[in-house]
Amino acid sequence: MKRKISLSFVLAAMAGFCVAGGCKDLNATSNQIQLCRYKKVFADDFNTLSISRSNNETSRWSAHTPWNGDFGDAKFIDPVVAFADPEKNAPFFIKDGILTIRAQKHENGKWTSGLLSSADATTAGFAQMYGYFEARMKLPPGEGVWPAFWLNANNPKDDKSPSVEIDVIEYYGKFTDGFHSVWHVWDKVDPKKTRSGEIITPVSKGSLSDDFHTYGVDVSKESIVFYLDRREIGRVQTPVEHTKPLLMLVNLALGSGWPIEHTPNPSDLLVDYVYAFAPDNDKIVADCNK
Repeated sequence: MKRKISLSFVLAAMAGFCVAGGCKDLNATSNQIQLCRYKKVFADDFNTLSISRSNNETSRWSAHTPWNGDFGDAKFIDPVVAFADPEKNAPFFIKDGILTIRAQKHENGKWTSGLLSSADATTAGFAQMYGYFEARMKLPPGEGVWPAFWLNANNPKDDKSPSVEIDVIEYYGKFTDGFHSVWHVWDKVDPKKTRSGEIITPVSKGSLSDDFHTYGVDVSKESIVFYLDRREIGRVQTPVEHTKPLLMLVNLALGSGWPIEHTPNPSDLLVDYVYAFAPDNDKIVADCNK
């Protein structure tokens, strides 16, 4: 996850156009993901809650990043399951098939929030090298919120080889008319070789908080293709450093350099589902229009 926001994003959000990789008019006809060529290999529709502190062998999700790299101005906390009232089981609540990740400010002035990771520090859990990853979410409104759906290389703890991160969506509540799709190559041995790029997608102001939308990315050997509501919004060449399966993360962070004094308390990220699809070799050339 990026800790700082670029000046290019500020200018783009204010002006309402795309920079740093190009974007397409979302009102125009654009390429749609052809899911008939894929098979679903991971699905959480959040009818039940399966989250542990850090063990993906016993639960579907962990509540922290595998590398102890929590971030932002709200502390990611362990799931609370001590209360019969689900509204007290912060920061994760499930109702009617919707997961709520809640950021809230407590009487001591400190904020807490939540993160989901599909694999843990031992690499146990779900990850895949290539395929289509998607989350359907309704984003929280308000300055200071920083929700995201992203992928990261599922590296063993002591692995020092370069790793790839793909941020399907990073959203900054201060700017309601666009969001980031970002890729990073992290070089732990030689930080000078670390690099990144981004695509900024314009949307109608406030639309991502007004309703649910799907945010997806298709990763292949050749390209990384980003989607909004299953329509392509941009693509980049897959870095040669992509050599490890990708785990999935969903979180509601705060800050990223923007003040949180006026962040609504509480703030809720609503997640309808998280899916992952693998290419179906038997249908790779299927005509999805039939």
